Amino acid sequence: MAKASDIKNGNILRFNGELVAVEEFIHRTPGNLRAFYQARMRNVKSGKLVEYRFRTDEEVEIARVETNDYQYLYEEGEFFVVMDNNTFEQYHIPKHLFGNSARFLKEGMDVIVAFESEEPIMAQAPTSVELEITYTEPAVKGDTSTSALKNATVETGVEIKVPLFINQGERVKVDTRTGDYIERVK
Repeated sequence: MAKASDIKNGNILRFNGELVAVEEFIHRTPGNLRAFYQARMRNVKSGKLVEYRFRTDEEVEIARVETNDYQYLYEEGEFFVVMDNNTFEQYHIPKHLFGNSARFLKEGMDVIVAFESEEPIMAQAPTSVELEITYTEPAVKGDTSTSALKNATVETGVEIKVPLFINQGERVKVDTRTGDYIERVK
């Protein structure tokens, strides 16, 4: 057990039987009252936001979370199978832990997974990926002058918006958090 004063932003706590990630942790001293810590925490599983005031001497349980790089291998039902690059062990990670970025995962890609006592609690895809355009309407000469966008399908099957000058077979960089086109890859 640790004291509330040991908590830092980014820590994972076991709070009311649930795992929460500390997003903001501020020490407050209001006038002539006792000091306290104001914490804004997000539930790791449900994503709900929790606000709580800790007394300075209150005991908390900081969870031991191991974060590592893994290689994404393939999809199996409701899970993604990833491999530890050092031990070559394979793990089944629930798809929902990746959120919206799961639709941009490609075999062989490096991902980050956090485990708490053998259970995956968080997963993160790279912030940007390079994907090939498998289908889009052909570009017409002079389409580079406007900032208009058209639909294009990438190799993972996701449809994104790209500038008019992008052709089928070209590679583009895509932001996995928003699904936005970033740039053409040369």
